[in-house]
Amino acid sequence: MPVYKYKAMSADNSIKEGVLDAKSETDLAHSLASKGLRVISINKGENKSIKDISISFGPVSLVEKMIFSKNLAVMMGAGLSLVRSLDVLAEQTKSEKFKKIIKSISSDVQKGESLSAGMEKHKSTFDNLYTSMVKVGETAGNLQEVLNSLAMQMKKDHDIVSRVKGALMYPGVILTAMLGIGALMMTIVVPSLAKTFNDLGGQLPASTQFIISLSDFLVNFWYIALIIILVLIVFFRQALKTESGKKIFDKIILKTPIFGNLSRQLNSARFSRMLATLINSGVSVVDSLNILSSTLGNWYFANSVSVAAKEIQKGKPLNEVLAAYEDIYPPLVIQMIQVGEETGALTDIMAQLADFYEEEVDNMTKNLSTIIEPILMILIGAAVGFFAISMITPMYSVLDNV
Repeated sequence: MPVYKYKAMSADNSIKEGVLDAKSETDLAHSLASKGLRVISINKGENKSIKDISISFGPVSLVEKMIFSKNLAVMMGAGLSLVRSLDVLAEQTKSEKFKKIIKSISSDVQKGESLSAGMEKHKSTFDNLYTSMVKVGETAGNLQEVLNSLAMQMKKDHDIVSRVKGALMYPGVILTAMLGIGALMMTIVVPSLAKTFNDLGGQLPASTQFIISLSDFLVNFWYIALIIILVLIVFFRQALKTESGKKIFDKIILKTPIFGNLSRQLNSARFSRMLATLINSGVSVVDSLNILSSTLGNWYFANSVSVAAKEIQKGKPLNEVLAAYEDIYPPLVIQMIQVGEETGALTDIMAQLADFYEEEVDNMTKNLSTIIEPILMILIGAAVGFFAISMITPMYSVLDNV
């Protein structure tokens, strides 16, 4: 049965609002009238299933925002009003959460607010970069072009993230399988061997005693181990939300031989692409850098950009400021920015730089599995070797004594 939201006036002229099930709007109006309520408005609501409620939680995906931006630009280019375009997109999206957000923005626009003002109320979905560019597009009268630029930017981000995730899929599966097999060995195989060693007697090596003790703990107190793992996961996630925790994590990533280089190239690509997009949309260099400082994922890149925004206001060129951060920016980035500033073609140079580093990230992620595979084999071999030596050596010792 459909659900309707109603607003009605009672006999004492007070406003009553609520949600009721009814076969139709007419039936609901008759029902309200029988209660002495005079209908002001009736709007059809939505039935909420468990699936709908689950969809309402969690962030709106990058793909959904990309499709929204592209379609909104197309509809506005076709001559549809902004409100009409938003209403159509709200009906098309499958995400209940995103649908509510779009409808809320549409309602704000109907009340006379700007699109950017409506989006700023949903910062978890539309970040500072997005709303700032939309605001510039509204001011300059090129909103359609800005939306297309945003869609392209999000597509680039999505492609890069997808490639990195895809490259890490194989190592992730191997590590998960290794941990699973290790858990089975510790809870099934080791207890049997420990019983055998106990029956035969004899002094066990320290490594063997360690494995047996760990096995006993996992078998008898598995719930404590599970709690410890959950606590560590929660602690890690909460630590990443703090500035000090994020600094430590990002520093570790930058210092890691393989992933450090990948992080530099990935952040350099995003920095170059976003800066080119913002400047090309009409945002000043200082404002662009301030926006990027709250958008870049790595703390050290974000901090360098924030410092650069302040130093540029003092008259320093961007390349000179970023040159002080040579440990995170590849030399090519500094050199190309210098060329762009000297020739007045910073936007074009940054766009070319973004293309270059996006291609570098693509090439690196294609070879990432090949690079990580030998390291995984060494780790797995070391773990298997330690286990084998620890559990087989006592057997030979016992046999020799016999």
